[in-house]
Amino acid sequence: MLERILSDARQRADEVVGCAPRFRHVAASVPPARPFAAALRASGLAVIAEVKRRSPSRGVLAAGLDAVSQARIYAESGATAISILTEPHHFDGSLDDLASVREEVTVPLLRKDFLIEPAQVWEARAHGADAVLLIVAVLGDTGLNRMIDAAQDAGVDALVEVHNGREAEIAVDAGAELIGVNNRDLTTFVTDLVVAERLASIVQAGGAVTVAESGIHTPADAARMTAAGYDAILVGEALVTAADPATDLAELVGRR
Repeated sequence: MLERILSDARQRADEVVGCAPRFRHVAASVPPARPFAAALRASGLAVIAEVKRRSPSRGVLAAGLDAVSQARIYAESGATAISILTEPHHFDGSLDDLASVREEVTVPLLRKDFLIEPAQVWEARAHGADAVLLIVAVLGDTGLNRMIDAAQDAGVDALVEVHNGREAEIAVDAGAELIGVNNRDLTTFVTDLVVAERLASIVQAGGAVTVAESGIHTPADAARMTAAGYDAILVGEALVTAADPATDLAELVGRR
């Protein structure tokens, strides 16, 4: 599954490379990016709520989910930031979702995708992203540094995602200011909160803003990540499959 996802990602990246000048031109005319990392550090445990219709591991989660309506619920219910899946083939996302949500909410937005080329960072900025996801397992150390540089040039924050100790060290060595630990194994798609707990000391050593991703469903799960020292959590499946996402999110952020 991962090989198929990355093959599709590589093809999409190749298609975007030649469009970089156009995206740079558009990006120059949009308002500056909102501070994503700073917002997560502002107070308490921040929640990045995710717009996600489907996942490779669980299939369809929320068929026909309206990205704008879901994002409004998130923003009104206390989400510090919102993650928008833009991967089309395996997550049913799109850049149109990102652009549409940008017009309707004021909280910072993350473009979540398997990004490979700097042109895709500019593509994200042109569509209203305030931050982009950079996955160490996809980019390696050389590719990561190149993409971090592109994010800095584009004026967006980079959430550097890691899954194990070696990747965590690569992120820290690259000077990542925002690091996410994904509790989901990319090869088996199994989630375990122990992953974030085990890597906490590594990713927090350099003073980066830290995010625990995946496998967080309840206030008790959130409390575990708080106890481990994380600044924020990223929650997707639990919210898009909830009967009442507003109430569930409010509980996660401590409003209820």
